[in-house]
Amino acid sequence: QRRRPQVDSWVRKIPRRRDRLPTPELSKLGLGSDMQVELRILQLPVDYREVKQRVARIWEDLRPHFVVHVGVDPAAKAIFLEQCSKNRGYRDADIRGFRPECGVCLPDGPEVIASEVSMKAVSRRAAVQGVEVAFSRDAGRYVCDYAYYLSLHHGNGCAALIHVPRLSPWLPASLLGKALQVIIQEMLEEIEKARVPNLVHRKLSLCSSSQGEPTGGLLL
Repeated sequence: QRRRPQVDSWVRKIPRRRDRLPTPELSKLGLGSDMQVELRILQLPVDYREVKQRVARIWEDLRPHFVVHVGVDPAAKAIFLEQCSKNRGYRDADIRGFRPECGVCLPDGPEVIASEVSMKAVSRRAAVQGVEVAFSRDAGRYVCDYAYYLSLHHGNGCAALIHVPRLSPWLPASLLGKALQVIIQEMLEEIEKARVPNLVHRKLSLCSSSQGEPTGGLLL
């Protein structure tokens, strides 16, 4: 029997009060009654070494289908969906003063890893009144992008990164929570579109049953 997907939420840092993420609001909203997923909220510190260990453990232990990281960009005026992540250039120190050796995430990893989700397509469809949603090809070089690269590496591209602005009078937690709900729903639709042909091909070529499908979850 196919295992029910999971959706977990990863936060790139422990935010200050003014940088608070709308995870309680998203938890209350969920992903809609038609989404057969389980929502979890997890948090990552601004610590390269800790992030590297935790990301690896979560992929190994939970075996998720898809991961979405959410991070605050104080300078942003819109929500940005990051299409890809880069392996080099991590030269800013984390909260413990640590920098990855040579500024590299994985010494033998590819220079760039792209998400399987078309962020451009999602940004066009994710309509939330009062919120601008755009896609980006440069997620920066800090712990947020570092975690994203690791998830893309462990998950063979089955991950996403959403950069959100700080909460403000024009973007309260309730509105940002709703925007994240809509964006993630669109991402899941994209994943399903890509997955259905693959599952059909697998059943035709390998005669596998539903028990042969990969187990695990979807992570926010």
